[in-house]
Amino acid sequence: MNSRFSFPLEGRFALALKAFSERENQVFFTAMGVLVGTTIVLLIAVNYSFTIKVPALGGTIVEGVLNTPAHINPLLATSEVGTEADRDLTALIYSGLLRGDGNNGFITNLAESYEVSEDGLTYTFVLKPKLEWHDGKEITASDIVFTIKTAQDGRMKSPKRASWDGVGVEQVDDLTVRFTLKKPYAPFLENATMGILPEHIWKTIDYNRFDTNKYNREPVGSGPYEFDSLETVTKDGDKIPVSYTLKSFNGFALGKPNISTIEFVFFRSEEALVQAVKTGSVGAINSISPESAKKLEALGYNIERTPLPRVLAVFFNQTEQPIFADPAVRKALTLAVDKKGIIERALSGYGVALDSPLPPGTAGYDVADTEKSHEENLASARAILEKADWKFASSTNSWTKKVKKETQTLGFELATSEATELKTVAGELKTSWEALGVPVTVRVFATGDLKETIVRPRKYEALFFGQVLGLGGDPYPFWHSSQRLDPGLNIAGYANTKVDKILDDARTETDTLDREKLYSSFGNEISKDAPAIFMYAPEFLYVLPKNVRGLSLGVITTASERFLNIHEWYINTDNVWRIFTKES
Repeated sequence: MNSRFSFPLEGRFALALKAFSERENQVFFTAMGVLVGTTIVLLIAVNYSFTIKVPALGGTIVEGVLNTPAHINPLLATSEVGTEADRDLTALIYSGLLRGDGNNGFITNLAESYEVSEDGLTYTFVLKPKLEWHDGKEITASDIVFTIKTAQDGRMKSPKRASWDGVGVEQVDDLTVRFTLKKPYAPFLENATMGILPEHIWKTIDYNRFDTNKYNREPVGSGPYEFDSLETVTKDGDKIPVSYTLKSFNGFALGKPNISTIEFVFFRSEEALVQAVKTGSVGAINSISPESAKKLEALGYNIERTPLPRVLAVFFNQTEQPIFADPAVRKALTLAVDKKGIIERALSGYGVALDSPLPPGTAGYDVADTEKSHEENLASARAILEKADWKFASSTNSWTKKVKKETQTLGFELATSEATELKTVAGELKTSWEALGVPVTVRVFATGDLKETIVRPRKYEALFFGQVLGLGGDPYPFWHSSQRLDPGLNIAGYANTKVDKILDDARTETDTLDREKLYSSFGNEISKDAPAIFMYAPEFLYVLPKNVRGLSLGVITTASERFLNIHEWYINTDNVWRIFTKES
């Protein structure tokens, strides 16, 4: 007779339970509870062991930004203070052939591939097929040619014009575009990150109306996010933007972004911006002062930070102030500066000390030496001056030296901007030098006045100012002797034929390692001559909600480049089995 196991029917099960004694019922239900609980725990453990959290679609970021946008356009957005909103929105709405990778390199964006000729004069880009603008129209090589030629047209007065000066551009076929240079220029790939305009929208717009056209406010691009809505208020007859809402673009060349919506809310002051994040009306803010960032960090807010490829330095003008012609003076003044202390006091620690014109993230960068104390460096500075025949009079707390029957006295004027950070650091510099016995008068100017009446005509003895290097980290505009006079940016008036040769060679060297060696040699030569005191590279500070993940700041040159990998950011997650992920 065959027999098989079977669960008792409901009625029999009930009868069995009735047959149990009270003690047996307690044991039975306890055992069942343990069995069920163990099964649940086991299932959870199995789930965690064989599944993984992955980014999911959804979520919203609300960004607070200083000032309101006027030109959401890659050919019109400038780097001037007060245009942060233009740059941020342009970075999200438009795409270039290439995109920065956050490591001083580039990845393909609209381009599927590119080739550089052996002589470094020809760059050929092939577009990814079937890419679309936000309005559904197809992207072709004609759009790239139109954008570059528009940037080159003098009637546009585009801030991008200089980058494309002398560059030939032609359409090879619907998906191929070729650029021709007059001479090799290694940093050229950075040009290819510029956003591309849709020809079918802009080709009929007269240059006289280019900067006032509605598409500067309601743009159509091919970037990771597309324009959704705009809220305005009317003031003196003008509609002033209050907020912008962008939605993720399904057809973005690098894949649809995970975060569904980004809303930008505009503010007139840093105080209002910081208050907005405290009240929760916005979740993310940037470009705030180190002092504000430190206070928010103390309150538990998440502060993302990365050094910017910028150099804040004191530039000596030997033409206006003869004492700077003495190498001993320049080196003593450099040693007397308490860089580490200044960064802590004036920047709340948000900065990286420098000893050369090459900031972090650029080829040839070397970590600054901050091991010795300020007191030790002051002693070394005094020794350098004494060795160079400078005499210190304790009664007057001053240094003097006989030069060609004339007596020179150490002391000078330092010019700088009214920007809070620069003004504060200038005061710290004054304190450092006066501890050495060198009196300094700080002259503070409005930013516009400083550039027009002081920097451009080179009318300063010493200048505390900043230099911004691009993604390629090319220092040529700031240190080649050909750039000593306005509109050149060699504001130290520095001239060294060896350095000129290094910078010329670096511009044409396409091998990354060889170019890095050249820049390292350049940094060493500059450090020997000490034409400036290289102070620090400031840090980009970004308050971002802790639930936003995937951000990779890396090396960025402007605040808007925080969005380089925006398509990889995420808020929501899903659990999926590991076998269905790339990690398997």
